[in-house]
Amino acid sequence: MKIKAEDMTLYAVTDAAWTGEKTLLQQVEEALEGGITFLQLREKHLSEEAFLKEALEIKAAARRFQVPFVINDNIEIALESGADGVHVGQDDMPVEEVRKRLGNDKIIGVSAHNVEEALKAEKGGADYLGVGAVYATSTKQNASVVSMDEMKRICQAVHIPVAAIGGIKKDNLQILKGTGVDGVAVVSGIFAQKDIRKAAFELLEAVKEMKKG
Repeated sequence: MKIKAEDMTLYAVTDAAWTGEKTLLQQVEEALEGGITFLQLREKHLSEEAFLKEALEIKAAARRFQVPFVINDNIEIALESGADGVHVGQDDMPVEEVRKRLGNDKIIGVSAHNVEEALKAEKGGADYLGVGAVYATSTKQNASVVSMDEMKRICQAVHIPVAAIGGIKKDNLQILKGTGVDGVAVVSGIFAQKDIRKAAFELLEAVKEMKKG
């Protein structure tokens, strides 16, 4: 299974910090109903057993909506859960090694911050890039901000889909207009919202409008 550029349009990244009265699965289902086009499960503090259980539940939800589903960082969980793939950062296992572990059928996304990292990831076998941070964000406090000129250069340099990430919300994503990004990856702009379904729907419409430019 490989991805298309439109799969990146609204890429939701989970964060259990905002579950509150709902379970993460309930939040994900609301985001799927709202129209997200790609889903990444990110967990930093669960045991492997609990992570696998959660991954299996969320994978089933994503399958019902035919939305690609990847695991952040954890290749073992991606393999055990039967997820569609994995997303890795610059400090994780090299993409070439990830590809050997997962095989050719799985999706591999790689975080990139400049043209050099982007080209290296593409050459190594990445299927898409997550590029940012667009804005400073509480989710990744040490993330450096990528200029829109660099974002444009990255999009022009590679032949794989690019999702912009980092502090993106409905009312600030127009900065990406004209950069060539295929979509946006969003954490709090979806999962920290009171009405997740509505937030996802409105974001999706805003991204489509931004991409027209």
